[in-house]
Amino acid sequence: MKKTGRILAVVLAVVLALGTFSGCSQKGTQKSSLETIKQNGKIRIGVFSDKPPFGYVDAQGKNQGFDVYIAKRFAKDLLGDENKVQFVLVEAASRVEYLQSDKVDLIMANFTVTDERKQKVDFANPYMKVALGVVSPDGSPITDVSQLKGKKLIVNKGTTAETYFTKNYPDIELLKYDQNTEAFQALKDGRGAALAHDNTLLFAWARENKGYTVGVTSLGDQDTIAPAVKKGDKELLDWVNNELTALGKEKFIHAAYDAALKPAYGDSVSPENVVIEGGKIQ
Repeated sequence: MKKTGRILAVVLAVVLALGTFSGCSQKGTQKSSLETIKQNGKIRIGVFSDKPPFGYVDAQGKNQGFDVYIAKRFAKDLLGDENKVQFVLVEAASRVEYLQSDKVDLIMANFTVTDERKQKVDFANPYMKVALGVVSPDGSPITDVSQLKGKKLIVNKGTTAETYFTKNYPDIELLKYDQNTEAFQALKDGRGAALAHDNTLLFAWARENKGYTVGVTSLGDQDTIAPAVKKGDKELLDWVNNELTALGKEKFIHAAYDAALKPAYGDSVSPENVVIEGGKIQ
């Protein structure tokens, strides 16, 4: 019995040793996210399809917008060709899940940095400033949140607007939609008295859609927009931060503003109120 026990002990020790060696071997050969991206020859970036001028699909089926403009430069500097980016279309509520499930390498879908989201993803340095705003028809403008009492407010699911009003104004009834197109159509149809969203989006939308006013231009704290990677992906996070620093030296985010946002804003918005150059608020 003692001999059998000793044999079993030896066998168990060998099995444990092999398991440890195998684990170390697998860990040592596991590719990093950057290595995988380079091996695949493409970077998968999550963007919006229906949030002009930040992320949208044009009549020719091509991705366009401010976020897309920056994302293409990321692909060029990482892989040598701006076309080596695979745009993955996301909704506001699916951005975190797409990172967690490895459906994308990076989110560039106008992602506002919040403490709650920091628990689930890792944000790089910001490239844009943003606050909440409220848009409503010219005929019955909402210029103060108190005017929404007893009325319906339209928001998108998974946005900071939904979170803000749920937390701070629980008595205001919210009509929630997945897609931006659905939400803005609901406003046009009169299903709600107003719509709350990022003020940077509303300024452009109201300018394009006559008959609507951004009566509340800034609500709550000023926030920032930043790229996001999967929680713990330090290598890709560091690359993005270094890239934003390098782009800041050539004022690239200002160039992206001129190309993608200025046509939508005209002179109604100052780039200094939107752009963050080099990953740091000036």
